[in-house]
Amino acid sequence: MARRLQSLLISMLLVAGCTTNPVSGRREVVLMSEEDEREVGREAAEQIQLELGLLPADSLSAYVQEIGGRLARLSPRAGVTYQFRIVNLPEVNAFALPGGYVYISRGLLVLANSEDELANVMAHELAHVAARHAAQRHSRAVGTGIVSVLGMIAAGAFGGSDAALVAAQVGGAAGAGMIAAYSRDQEREADRVGQDLAARAGWDPAAMPRFLQSLARANRLQQGPGSRPGFFDTHPSTPERVGSTKSRARMLAQGLALPIAPTRREYLARIGGVLLGEDPAAGILEENRFRHPDLDLFLRFPSGWATRNTGPVVASVSKNEAARFTLELQESDTDPRRAADAFTAENRIQVRSFGMRRIGGLRAYRVVGSGGTREGFAGLHITWIAHRGRIFRLTGTTPMELLSYYLPLFDKTTRSFRPLTQEELAAFEMRRLRIAVAERGETIAELSERTGNGWEIAETAVMNELRQTAKLRAGQRIKIAIVEPYEPDWKREDGS
Repeated sequence: MARRLQSLLISMLLVAGCTTNPVSGRREVVLMSEEDEREVGREAAEQIQLELGLLPADSLSAYVQEIGGRLARLSPRAGVTYQFRIVNLPEVNAFALPGGYVYISRGLLVLANSEDELANVMAHELAHVAARHAAQRHSRAVGTGIVSVLGMIAAGAFGGSDAALVAAQVGGAAGAGMIAAYSRDQEREADRVGQDLAARAGWDPAAMPRFLQSLARANRLQQGPGSRPGFFDTHPSTPERVGSTKSRARMLAQGLALPIAPTRREYLARIGGVLLGEDPAAGILEENRFRHPDLDLFLRFPSGWATRNTGPVVASVSKNEAARFTLELQESDTDPRRAADAFTAENRIQVRSFGMRRIGGLRAYRVVGSGGTREGFAGLHITWIAHRGRIFRLTGTTPMELLSYYLPLFDKTTRSFRPLTQEELAAFEMRRLRIAVAERGETIAELSERTGNGWEIAETAVMNELRQTAKLRAGQRIKIAIVEPYEPDWKREDGS
């Protein structure tokens, strides 16, 4: 997938065109045609769905799509089929792909306190697409040979440095920081166009500075005081954006259409139940230890290696980047040797040694050899393990001259694979957003004690746009986090 995206982007160097920007009205040279934009966006959207995951097509997703549809009908750029999706990320994030794909994270839904705030953020991302900002960035980047779509996603992250780094995990390290981020002028233009668009569609433009202030508070809470700006902090400063969006809101006329959920209470009713934090269904990675309740597995990656869980693949890379170890689900089967024979034949792997194994009490088959990889010809240590009707493939990769050096570590890592213990399974839990009703004069601390709120007082205050010492009104709706046990899929299916 990543190679096809890169080939497509490189081919665009052959076609340069001077077009009129649908937002600014200016003539500009863009090396990406609208057809190319759609193709790049489509393939990148497939990658997002595969590696980050989307929330199911339920009432919440339909709600976000309905908001987006109203905004899209007023877009200054015609001929784009806009799609609005909720990406399965706990971080506060929003980004757009060429071709009209707009993503909002579940973390952003939780931080927003009204539909007006959500609509303004979505309009901001739509404005990036309408103004062809990604195509402009691509045109600048190809001049220096930098053509990463995944970098485009990361650089455009609404949530700032942390959100951008999470987005850059798509496809592993590829694409992280490899393309210029939206310029400050592009961000200012998206604020201006998006805020105007949201107002004309019937939402309060003053909600944009309110959300920006909440985002700043959330970032300070997460990063701590005195944190230094990161590489991706290319947006105009928050005080500047708050000031400019506040001033602009006073001059904008709000359309007559009513929000879908006009009050904060109605908005909270829409988002109640959203998962908070990491999703156990995607597996939990803690330092070098990976546990997956639905797949019933544990694996310990090499200590000190950089490890990432991108959904289909959990990958670990040595500090010197000379070796890589991955865990993947290959297929549904019960015979590891059959899976190994099919894989080695299909990928033309030159086998040096092979044999059956028992790993974690499970049937396994190991091959040591060499073959072609995305990084070139390499030494390979591959083990197939049969577990719960599936075949897992564990692969160690390194240059041929280093294979004998890394073989013991690859073996040690593979041998750590095992089913989860009952204690480990029982320890899995998830946090969900719930809406509590305050009693008159109650403080956040008192409400948290009464309801079992899993957030600290500071986080509860940020998520609800409140001061930590605020006295609550009778009947006031407050977002809280409730911890619930997590039951794996296979336990629900077999009733064990």
